[in-house]
Order: sequence, then C-alpha cells, then structure tokens
Amino acid sequence: MSGVAVVTIAHGRHGHLAAQHRALARGTHLPDHYVVVAMDDPAIVDRRDGDLASRVVRTGRGPAGALPLAAARNLGVRTALDAGADVVVLLDVDCLAGAGLVAAYADVVRAHPGSVWSGPVTYLPPAPATGYPDDPSALAAWDDPHPARPHPAPGELLESADPDLFWSLSFALAAGTWQRTGGFCEDYVGYGGEDTDFARTVLAAGVGLGWVGGARAYHQHHPVSSPPVEHVDDILRNGRIFRARWGHWPMEGWLAAFEERGLVRRHHDDWVRTAAPSDARAKETA
Repeated sequence: MSGVAVVTIAHGRHGHLAAQHRALARGTHLPDHYVVVAMDDPAIVDRRDGDLASRVVRTGRGPAGALPLAAARNLGVRTALDAGADVVVLLDVDCLAGAGLVAAYADVVRAHPGSVWSGPVTYLPPAPATGYPDDPSALAAWDDPHPARPHPAPGELLESADPDLFWSLSFALAAGTWQRTGGFCEDYVGYGGEDTDFARTVLAAGVGLGWVGGARAYHQHHPVSSPPVEHVDDILRNGRIFRARWGHWPMEGWLAAFEERGLVRRHHDDWVRTAAPSDARAKETA
C-alpha cells in the first residue's frame, strides 16, 4: 500500500466543499486519493480541479433521519484503504487545507505510525466579497489556531494523552493504525460524541494522540448556534451511548447550557428533554 488519501464527509455545504477541493489541488503535495462521502446528497458528484479529482461515495440517513457521521467516516476510510492508501487524512468539509497540510500529515504518520495526529485549526472570519483565496499559502495571513486545543508551531510535534482535546475537524493516521482502532463507533448517529468516543477508543487500543504544527487547516465561516440547540436530541441520544460505553456523560458544558435554557434537566444519572428548541428560543425572546 502507498499513497495519501483525504476523506471528507458532506451534506450540503457545496461551496465549502468546492473551496476545500481548490485548496487541496494547490497544496505543496497533492493527495493521491480524494474521497468525498455524500450523505443523502445527490447534488455532490465527482469533479476535478487541476490535477486533483474527487471520488464520491454515497450513504443515506440514519435512524430518525439523522446524518450518519460516524458510519460515513468509516465508509470513506474503507474506500481510501481499498484504493491503496497507507496514510488517511480526515478533513471536515468546512476546513481548507493549508498549503503544507497533506505533506506534513504524510511525513509525521509515516515517521510515527503509532499515533493519531491532529493539526491546529484556525476559525476564519466571514469571507471577503471575493471569497477566501484559492492559493492555500495565502491563508497563513489569517493563522490564529483555536486556543482551546494544542497548537504547536510549524515544524513542532506535541504528544497529548487527553482524549477530550481530540476533534474530528482535521486528523490523520496510518492504515494499520486505523485497522487497529476499528474506526468510529457506528452506534452514534447525528451530531456529537462520536469523535470523543473515537479518541478514547484510540487510547484503549494502545495508540497515541499527537499534534503536528505543520498540518494547519482553516475552518470556513458559517453561522452557528452556541449552544447547538438544534442538535439537542442527537446530543442526548449520543450522550447516553457514550455513558454506556465509558461510564460518564460527554459534552457536559453543552448540557449545562441547554439546562439553563430550559431544554433539558437532570434525572438521576440521566439527562432528559423538557422543551423543544423553538420553545426555548421563544422564551429567550419573549
């Protein structure tokens, strides 16, 4: 096996996906494979930008109409491995790859295949009228990695054994390491919990976690809810799965914020729904 694959999962976000493709096509090292998993989105099709072509594979929705984020990542990685990749980079559809991201991940994974490696992510301001630059080297002007995560400088590596610091926006690992971990737990459907679960699975498998400063990504701006009230039901369902697997609730900061808004309440060692998000927003604006 040889070659580097980038795997992205997407539903909607077509403009962000096209911008990601442009950035990858103009990096210092083109991926050998670019796999896009379209989740219930027939509008996402194979396309080419310069010398980089994407390959689209498809999946539907999970139970209750939720997007199967965990299963979609597993499908994307399986597709990449079947194509012969020995290094797999998983990149969120909102993330633009810095010019050296693919090269930095390829180098560190091949040199240190016993760990899962993450790179710093900068959250970009709204795009100017002309859009974000197509040249990924120009993104460095915005470089300001998220302060809640480790952010080593380019050329630096940092080991981190804290699974709560892992996130699925941007990370890479060797084919054999993926197989050793077993991938994402597909019991999780919809938003929240599956990436923190994966980090604990990684550590339980005897695999390390690390951060590589050269693999810098830039998260394209889009409106968000804080806390993500539209995902309350996903977070409650996935939180119960996480508690059953690991003995405690994840995402407790969000749960506390939902409780303040009257959306959920504690019931012994469980969290239960008390109101719909629209009800809570109405109370906030009344």
